Amino acid sequence: MKVPILGTNVSCTDYQSSTARIIRWAEMGESRVVCAANVHVIMEAHDHSEFQQMLNSADMVTSDGMPLVWTMRLKGINGQERVYGPDLMLAVLAAASEQAISVGFLGSTEEVLRKLAENMTARFPGLQIGVKISPPFRTLTSEEDDQITQQINASGVRILFVGLGCPKQERWMAEHKERVNAVLIGVGAAYDFHAGMVRQAPHWMQQLGLEWLFRLIQEPRRLWRRYLWNNPRFVVLILGELIRERLILKCHKRG
Repeated sequence: MKVPILGTNVSCTDYQSSTARIIRWAEMGESRVVCAANVHVIMEAHDHSEFQQMLNSADMVTSDGMPLVWTMRLKGINGQERVYGPDLMLAVLAAASEQAISVGFLGSTEEVLRKLAENMTARFPGLQIGVKISPPFRTLTSEEDDQITQQINASGVRILFVGLGCPKQERWMAEHKERVNAVLIGVGAAYDFHAGMVRQAPHWMQQLGLEWLFRLIQEPRRLWRRYLWNNPRFVVLILGELIRERLILKCHKRG
């Protein structure tokens, strides 16, 4: 089941069911796409219909941000919880380690990937990391893209975490579904968090939906526009959507 939020369909799921589904897809060797949606992702989709179509074609779109969780609850999904990309990554890695499923990392720098692999193998003994790829930050040539795709498939990984940032990672996953023989999971800033390069917001700030403020203080130059432009627009648009839905529901009941 999915709930539309400003035109983007967000999955009604939790960590346990999301992880179980990803592991099942991986064991069956299926090519799937899993996205983690927060306000930034939703607003990118709202502003760019092509990007929204990519998200809506994904196999799972989790409620990565608390504003989405609150919206889903207001839309009638009682008990909906946050399925935060970095925490989902840990849950999937734990399950992959137990099931001997090979995983891979695509994105970020070689240094971040090295530290990430060290930390994750220490945390999850027996974890099989089949490939670590740090692609150039520029647009790849078709030959380079084919080489990376072949490298991933040749490695035998069944779960590939993609940390290229929004919207680049979602576009990459949409373009490589069926080309890469693995479950593709977009994880955003999770690499930096789990590699120990960037601090995560305290749990209480995450629960109050204030993680954006913590990150803005850390990286104001890079993130100011994302948060100070997108967040107010999201609130206004969501309020309008909720009011319209309530009015439509009242009209149906009267009819």
